[in-house]
Amino acid sequence: MRIGVVARFDIGKSIELAGKIVEFLIEKDVDTLIETNLASKLNNYQDIASDLEDMDVDMVVAVGGDGTVLRTQGIINQKKIPLFGINMGAVGFLTEIDPAETFTALEQVLEGNYFVDKRTQLRVWHNKELHQALNEVVIMTQKPAKMLHIEISVDDEIVEELRADGLIIATPSGSTAYSMSAGGPIVDPRVGAFIIVPICPFKLGARPTVVPNDSVIKVKFLREGKKAVAVIDGQFEEEINYMDEFIFKKAENYAYFVRLSKNFYRRVREKLQGDV
Repeated sequence: MRIGVVARFDIGKSIELAGKIVEFLIEKDVDTLIETNLASKLNNYQDIASDLEDMDVDMVVAVGGDGTVLRTQGIINQKKIPLFGINMGAVGFLTEIDPAETFTALEQVLEGNYFVDKRTQLRVWHNKELHQALNEVVIMTQKPAKMLHIEISVDDEIVEELRADGLIIATPSGSTAYSMSAGGPIVDPRVGAFIIVPICPFKLGARPTVVPNDSVIKVKFLREGKKAVAVIDGQFEEEINYMDEFIFKKAENYAYFVRLSKNFYRRVREKLQGDV
């Protein structure tokens, strides 16, 4: 097995744990590659450093929060490389393993005691095809305290025309992220669906909507003089103008995650208990 290692750079503990993971893998005679920026932080591993987009590995260990996972997935998206997340973030729905369990979990992986979890992604168009989304696309005004006037259609049938602070188009993976905070439902990742969630709509009847994931979702911007921005997985931004149209479809390729157990509902309960 060949394993790549990436980490969150703004937390010293993430870099420290990533260094210990690299030492552990090398001691186990695992062919190991380290993301170039991480290698520069660790100093001693320039000979096994690699840019993430060039990594040819069987899996990538990502030390950080969901943002680290989303950033990594966005780069390796076309390679079908499974991600193994070690949670150094605040909540971490995409990162299964707590830091204290890191090396026990890696032992199980090296022994082959794991399965690969396949997650649906969104294709996104605005004039051209943009980055795919694993969690969600969030659309909002560029200026605070301004509202969007938008038309939402599914398979060419108008679902809603409304004014709102913004709109979220989420996958089941993203149902436990911003979508949930905005009042959307938690959706089991096995469900073939997308979620449309208005953010603070100025309309009592506007509610989150769950649609089949083979639908074509279109969002049109109706108010002249109001610019907006679409943010894909918190990583990529696209400016939107009057009468522009966004199109969303199910992606043909999936995101892949290394899992040790099928514990989605338990993980949701644990993550949502108390303050996070």
